[in-house]
Amino acid sequence: MWDLIQSNKRKSVALIFFLAVVLIALGYFVGFYIAPGDGGLYGAVAAMLVWTIMMAASVGGGEAILLASSGAREVDHNAAPQLFNIVEEMKIAAGLPAMPRVFIIDSDVPNAFAVGLNPKRAAVAVTTGLLSRLNRDELQGVIAHEIGHIANRDTLFMTLAGVTVGAVIIIADLFLRGLFYGGGRTRRSSSRNEGQGAAIMAILSIILAILAPILAQILYFACSRRREYLADASSAQFTRYPEGLATALEKISGYHGERLQISRAVAPMMIINPLAAAGSSTSIFSTHPATEDRIRVLRSMAGGSSFAAYDQAFRSAHGDHGVIGSATLRGVSEFGVRKPSDEPAANASQRMRSAKNILHNLNQFSTIACSCGLKIKLPPGFDRPSLACPRCGAQHVVPPELLAAAAALQAAGGTPGRPPSA
Repeated sequence: MWDLIQSNKRKSVALIFFLAVVLIALGYFVGFYIAPGDGGLYGAVAAMLVWTIMMAASVGGGEAILLASSGAREVDHNAAPQLFNIVEEMKIAAGLPAMPRVFIIDSDVPNAFAVGLNPKRAAVAVTTGLLSRLNRDELQGVIAHEIGHIANRDTLFMTLAGVTVGAVIIIADLFLRGLFYGGGRTRRSSSRNEGQGAAIMAILSIILAILAPILAQILYFACSRRREYLADASSAQFTRYPEGLATALEKISGYHGERLQISRAVAPMMIINPLAAAGSSTSIFSTHPATEDRIRVLRSMAGGSSFAAYDQAFRSAHGDHGVIGSATLRGVSEFGVRKPSDEPAANASQRMRSAKNILHNLNQFSTIACSCGLKIKLPPGFDRPSLACPRCGAQHVVPPELLAAAAALQAAGGTPGRPPSA
């Protein structure tokens, strides 16, 4: 595992360096186009300044920005005990130095992602749609996949590479827009030779401004696809049950309802890109491998759940081409595959109710238990003195403390609570 992390770090450094070269070259050519001569140097410096500001913002609070942009809300063990326990189990299996923070996204779309510049400040976020559709083994497989990204330092790479690619796109976009609306540079060279040189540089600047973002994204996406395979391998090893993740991927990819409202910065971090076009084909612009291929590899891990078993399954599916380095595979012990969890399986309605209860706890709903067995949820600010049970019609008196809280909320400029829910 240590060899894999070190290999990931070296490849990440090499990729970031290459993307930085693309960024500096783009800044130089854009600067030279605007002001021939010293303008190239100023353009390169300006490009690095943009990158530095974006990187500082990302390092300072990148996780919080990404989580907030996705509408994620943090939960503790009391609010989501099963989810919290699974994250803790996988944290121990991966040997992480700290417990990742756990977040919930209120969306019916099943998906999950992880963020964190290092394992000590990492976080895992899942949607309520994921919680309501997956059983414990499947949820464990998804969480283990995300923990694998943290353990393999993929979240660090995704943050740094994403910021660098973003800087390239911003500079190229500003230049091309300025070129389109401004009619190009008005300054003319004083000689014919200088004019020809400036024309060549102008053409190169425009070509680079068009190709640089495409080149940067292709390289970024290609590395992202490989890291998804490694995270799948990590999930199989941490859980010792590859079928859990395979079935979870089937359910997530089989969802055809509403689209997840997520930013383009977060989408590549999801276990399946929610913004990608439907279908199993993989192009150079794909952030993830084909889901069917990932499932096929996981289900080909006959009799083993280690990195070696995954690499062998991958080679069988891809013509003897491996995905895990030989240094990582050297001396790997085989763990075998465990049996499915014997925990009683909750049905779909129970899982949906459990997911809703997490949101109710986050929103500080109060509960009134009816004699018929129904638990009536009252939102903050509920201001009616009594209510009828939706199931049996029995009348219930709203506790005085809830009415007092509702009055205080309205006095502070808030709005009365929504109708109760079961």
